[in-house]
Amino acid sequence: MHRPKHGPEQAKGNTHTAQNEENGAALRQLPIQSTETELWKDRPTEAMESSPPTITIQVKFAGRTIPVEVPAAATTVELKRLLQPLTNVLPRGQRLVCKGKVLQDAASLSSMQVVGGSKVMLIASQGLHQGDGPITKNSSSSATSVTRTLNVKERQTQKPEAVVGKSRAERWKLTGVVALHDCDLKAVPEEVWGCGPSVRILDASNNCIKEIPHKISALKSLNKLLLTANDIDDENISWEGLSCLQKLLNLSLSQNRLVSLPSTLGSLTSLHELRIANNRLDNLPIEIGSLKHLQILIANNNRITSLPSSIGDCESLTEVDLSSNLLTELPEAFGKLGNLKVLHLRNNGLTSLPSTLFKKCVQLITLDLHGTEITNDILRQVEGWEEFDERRRQKHQKQLDFRVGSSGVFDEGADDDNMRR
Repeated sequence: MHRPKHGPEQAKGNTHTAQNEENGAALRQLPIQSTETELWKDRPTEAMESSPPTITIQVKFAGRTIPVEVPAAATTVELKRLLQPLTNVLPRGQRLVCKGKVLQDAASLSSMQVVGGSKVMLIASQGLHQGDGPITKNSSSSATSVTRTLNVKERQTQKPEAVVGKSRAERWKLTGVVALHDCDLKAVPEEVWGCGPSVRILDASNNCIKEIPHKISALKSLNKLLLTANDIDDENISWEGLSCLQKLLNLSLSQNRLVSLPSTLGSLTSLHELRIANNRLDNLPIEIGSLKHLQILIANNNRITSLPSSIGDCESLTEVDLSSNLLTELPEAFGKLGNLKVLHLRNNGLTSLPSTLFKKCVQLITLDLHGTEITNDILRQVEGWEEFDERRRQKHQKQLDFRVGSSGVFDEGADDDNMRR
């Protein structure tokens, strides 16, 4: 039998084949690892994103301690914004002090050494508050312990909770306030009348409005009507409509073109303030005596020549301004105004005063007769002048003591004789 010969090349090839088979067997015995596993095998695990660290500060204000939680990186002004709803003090009215140092608005709390547990004192400026005033320890609305967390980014993007997006008529109904002053209006917008009894205040001052229609009667809950500085004349104001406003407390028609006031004015029996200055009025109606609750009457800069005796029936009057009119005398009924405190009569043709003015108007402390025919010598001859003079000097001294509203020079209330020569 013929046997094949094995040469050197063939022997060498057989040797390589045997080695490859052994290596393959060894490889088959190794565990198989995926490519993904190999990629993550030596990569460090990523940390989960965490919220910014916060600190809790103890804020002392008005006899109470308020714990407030803020981000450690927050600024002073951001802390003030947090404190506003907790104290009712506006940010610009807050002064924050920590360890004897005033915290600057733009500075971070950490840069001012304010850390967790720090005690911060809040000093409030007078008058810079919201609502009914600062929330003190005894306030019914104050909380015993309040904690608020501030996220700066959220506060910057947070939308206000007010009535954003609502129509102005809806806002008027919701708030009860129609603010239309300085809007260059020629007429009151129709949607105002549609608000009906929801409106309590209508301010349309400083416009070019010419007409107040009968539709105003729809505003039956109106307390304050401000129509100062418009172009309203007698022919274009519906006093019949105004007479329906039985809750009206404040009516301002100053700086218009009114020549007279109708008897219908007397039907506004709830009025507390009537402002009709800078018109062309030559008299006041007798029916003004029906305004028993009227406290303030401002009618300066008109052409009023006389006043009805019925003005003495306005028993609640405390302030009357009739300056710069054409009055030559006042009715004796002025002496019935027992609550009168302030009376301005400057620049009139007055030659005398009601004989009982000082005797019966026992609360009168301010009287301005400059620019009239009544001099200080005449004034001193009126019965009751000494008591009046004592009251006003006491008032002047109080103003000096408290440095309120006085230049230090006492005003006699009228011109001297030598000034009129």
